[in-house]
Amino acid sequence: MSPESKKLFNIIILGISFMFIFTAFQTCGNIAQTVIINLNNTDFHGSGYTSMSIIYGVFSASNLVSPSVVAIVGPQLSMVVSGIFYSLYIAVFIQPATWAFYTASVFIGIAAAVLWTAQGNCLTVNSDENTIGRNSGVFWALLQSSLFFGNLYIYFAWQGKTHISESDRRTVFIALTVISLVGTVLFFLIRKQEDTKTPGEENSQKEVLNSVINFYYYVFTEKSIKLSFTKEILLLSVTTAYTGLVLTFFSGVYGTCIGAVNRFGSEEKSLIGLSGIFTGVGEILGGGLFGLLSKNNRFGRNPVVMLGIIVHFIAFYLIFFNMPNDAPIAPMEGTDDVAYMIPSKEVAIFCSFLLGLGDSCFNTQLLSILGFLYSEDSAPAFAIFKFVQSICAAVAYFYSNYFLLQWQLLIMVVVGFFGTITFFTVEWEAAAALVARGSDYSSI
Repeated sequence: MSPESKKLFNIIILGISFMFIFTAFQTCGNIAQTVIINLNNTDFHGSGYTSMSIIYGVFSASNLVSPSVVAIVGPQLSMVVSGIFYSLYIAVFIQPATWAFYTASVFIGIAAAVLWTAQGNCLTVNSDENTIGRNSGVFWALLQSSLFFGNLYIYFAWQGKTHISESDRRTVFIALTVISLVGTVLFFLIRKQEDTKTPGEENSQKEVLNSVINFYYYVFTEKSIKLSFTKEILLLSVTTAYTGLVLTFFSGVYGTCIGAVNRFGSEEKSLIGLSGIFTGVGEILGGGLFGLLSKNNRFGRNPVVMLGIIVHFIAFYLIFFNMPNDAPIAPMEGTDDVAYMIPSKEVAIFCSFLLGLGDSCFNTQLLSILGFLYSEDSAPAFAIFKFVQSICAAVAYFYSNYFLLQWQLLIMVVVGFFGTITFFTVEWEAAAALVARGSDYSSI
């Protein structure tokens, strides 16, 4: 197998592994609040929104040390151990206990930081400036396939149900735990770079470990802090913040809204799964279209981001008119309120598709531009990206416990508008630098 084929193989395995793990985790996140609301066990007092807020809060803090962990342990083993913690979090739902639920939320926050830093490292190591766009798209399309498979099961399993029984819950989460473990095992198939060092060139294990620790201590006490305050990172942080808010909305809040609308009748719970499926279709379509075809894109990344924000604004407008304002915080009985039109299942599902399509536009281009700008030093850049995204996701999950739908949509509109402008600014400067080097702008 040629070096290029080997790198593409690694990207595909990376994407498939994430697809399995996030088939389980994203389906879990999509239905968590609905499942918790339907728990009959009065000893359980957890909140899906609060759990996700803890996860992303811990995730953001852990990004400060995750590159050191990846450097010491290695990206492959880092992803394997992280996958095990993802599986443990999902398994908690089989027999929920408040203390275990929130404890697992803390541990998965740490694991997520390590997992995504290792993913960014693996993606960059197996790419160059000519393949980073394609590889980002391949990975993103495979990752977001996870939204299709898990939610398809939810759609059929919960068809006609208005209440989720204990048996329904256990069956779903046992299956999701097994799926997550399968994805974890697949990480072992990622092939390492060939070691060209001779035995005489090898340092002792202790010397290597010390040098790595010292290097990453320097990176994340000095270099990373300096990188955080560079113009490019500050501007891209606004765009990244927007992706964190949108992540919270489509992965946790919007499904809960759909499941709370009583006017959807006996389909309200199964529609949560259908919503996740169409979000996944949008993600896959965007990842494939704007990733795989990026090599032939003569105009760079800005048109894709522009499409993403237009698609999202259309989705927000339709959701505002279609969904009851109290849907995100409705009780177990649901809501009978009406917004500005009679709630339409077709419009609700169409908005799910638009949310996924727009999200893929932003994330594929952010991954691409970070890989391009920091190809020689990717770990700190990707860690900062996940740090900002997860902080904003944590904040959004926290206020989702209290804010009505209209305010959540307004926040995303404002941040999205400014995030698009800041992305344009960085892309224009990157294009100018590329042209100055004599490279073809369409190669980015």
